[in-house]
Amino acid sequence: MKRAIPVLVLSVAGLIPVWRYEPSLGTATTEAAAPASTPSASSSAAQGSGSTVVKGSTVQTDKGPVQVQVTFQGTRITAVKMLQQPNHPQTTAAVPKLITETLQAQSADIDSVSGATITSAGYKESLQAAIDAKGA
Repeated sequence: MKRAIPVLVLSVAGLIPVWRYEPSLGTATTEAAAPASTPSASSSAAQGSGSTVVKGSTVQTDKGPVQVQVTFQGTRITAVKMLQQPNHPQTTAAVPKLITETLQAQSADIDSVSGATITSAGYKESLQAAIDAKGA
C-alpha cells in the first residue's frame, strides 16, 4: 500500500502532458495567396522605385505548406514575408530568425533553426525559388 500512492501520483503526472497535447492543424497565412507551385516575379511601383516583389514556390512540408515573398531593391534583398507557414509554435518562433539570417546573408545559404528543421528546409527552398525567379 505504501508504494501504491506514489505509483498512482506519478502515473497521473506522466499522463498530464498527453492530455494537454494539441496537434497543429491547418496553416496560418499572413496574406491570402493563390496556391502557386511556381515562383512569380512582379515589379511593384507602389513599394518604391526599383523594388521588385517575387513570390517563391509553395513548398509542401510534413508540417504544412511554406511560401515566402521577397522584396528586392536592385539585387539586394530588402524584405522577406511569409505568405504561408505551418501553424506550429516552433515555426512561429523560427520565422523571425530565418528572415534576419536571410537579410544578413543576402542568399538562401542560411542555417536551419533548431526545432523547426522541416520548416527551415521549406523556407530555404521557397526562398531560393524566389531568388532564382528574380534572376531570370
